[in-house]
Amino acid sequence: MTTPAPVGVLVSGRGSNLGALLDAAAAPDAPFRIAVVLSNRRDAAALDRARAAGVPAVWIPHRGKDRAAFDAELVAALQAHGVAWVVCAGFMRVLTPVLLDAYPDRVLNIHPSLLPAFPGLKGPAQALAHGARVAGCTVHLVTTGVDAGPIVAQGACPVQPDDTEDTLAARILRLEHALLPRAVGWAAQGRLRVEEGRVVLDLPPGQSASRWAT
Repeated sequence: MTTPAPVGVLVSGRGSNLGALLDAAAAPDAPFRIAVVLSNRRDAAALDRARAAGVPAVWIPHRGKDRAAFDAELVAALQAHGVAWVVCAGFMRVLTPVLLDAYPDRVLNIHPSLLPAFPGLKGPAQALAHGARVAGCTVHLVTTGVDAGPIVAQGACPVQPDDTEDTLAARILRLEHALLPRAVGWAAQGRLRVEEGRVVLDLPPGQSASRWAT
């Protein structure tokens, strides 16, 4: 049996996507394990979620540091835990080349919109404001541009006439919980590579890089 790839997860909030990753990593045949969870917020509920699962959880404060210095601390912590892949799961910081160069094409992020539409904050609210008929989420590789990296996988859902930001965000979040662990699993299995700026996936039979939910 192949040894699960060690994954480091960066978080800033409640950690619902972290929970989905922890659940997936607990499966007997999981291709990855969560080696460490790092947060820039001491009070992030995600740290408690990690500790409850027996995963090392580390707070690294960012205040009073420039971005490069903070990222250097992240890299040191990730490397200390032997991390092979990094996943941003609600991490509210823009990463610098200090971290991205340490893990080239090995940093994944989940974003609540169908990129390249609606990057940045409040993806569901942006979708509603623009009258989008379809919304969703995107797993992508992280680059120095905000939500601008190559797309790995996407999940989509219809926007209902009576949707609010909260109801649409909740529907998208369910897609995130399904899509992110699958994409991390592909990365851990070596099924992901970048060619000419685009992600190429070598997927097992029956699996798809797109998902639709009602």
